[in-house]
Amino acid sequence: QIMEYFKTHALLSREKALLQASVREQKKLLVENGKLKKDIEQLRAQLQDKQKRRTGTEPKTNQPCYLSSAPPPHSLSPAPNNPASQQAPPAGATAAEEGGHCGGEIKNRLLFLARPSSDPLSLESRVDVSRLDLRVGRILSVRRHPLSETMSVQEVELGGDSPRTVVSRLGGRTNPDQLQGSLAVFLCNMKPSKIRGVASQARLLCCSASDDQVEVLVPPAGSAPGDRITFLDYPGEPDRELPTKLKIWELLQPDLQVDSKGVATYKGCGFEVKGKGLCRAPSERHSANMLLL
Repeated sequence: QIMEYFKTHALLSREKALLQASVREQKKLLVENGKLKKDIEQLRAQLQDKQKRRTGTEPKTNQPCYLSSAPPPHSLSPAPNNPASQQAPPAGATAAEEGGHCGGEIKNRLLFLARPSSDPLSLESRVDVSRLDLRVGRILSVRRHPLSETMSVQEVELGGDSPRTVVSRLGGRTNPDQLQGSLAVFLCNMKPSKIRGVASQARLLCCSASDDQVEVLVPPAGSAPGDRITFLDYPGEPDRELPTKLKIWELLQPDLQVDSKGVATYKGCGFEVKGKGLCRAPSERHSANMLLL
């Protein structure tokens, strides 16, 4: 019991240190974000000032603003009988041209600074484990798939109004009687799909050191159906539904491992149910891989 106490104390100390580091990083990002906002406001003010100067040099105040290096199409045209005006552009056109060129540069800088926080493409490019909606589920019943001996169908309670149907490829590698009533980890935001005629609304998360040794990942003691699996270093919110074309799971799978202590991790960060502990493999394995079965 003393050894278990010290192990738990060491684990909690490590998690506390990681949490403090995450808080410091968030504060640093907030400061940088504030600086970027100030830069954007300054550049916007400069852009407005340049536009006012342009409109002040042109005789027509109702002309549109052009953010380009070329002069407006209806700028001052030279008199047809004045050779001097045909040789050199008017002073107003030159000023407008310079103002337009500077305005274009300022606009480009504004777009560059604003894109990381407002461009939806940059949000979609975020690929980490926080996009997965991993939750604790209780397996209410298990039956063989009617069309496949290597598959089973489970009814799983995931904290919603009604159980979800999950089709897995456990086959004969796990005793169905042992799964019934137990807790497991499920990926809940994959697009529902039919597997051999049976619609699967989630996927079962397992770990395997080899093809013959497949184990169901075990949530920490005290977990309840619907509890979300979170990651201290990746605090983002999961997608409502993972886009099929991007293959998020396939991109993340190489970094999903079970360490030598049996703890499920993503890039060294443990699968955690807040306030309850870490998800583990039933037996401690070294370099076990994560699978969706």
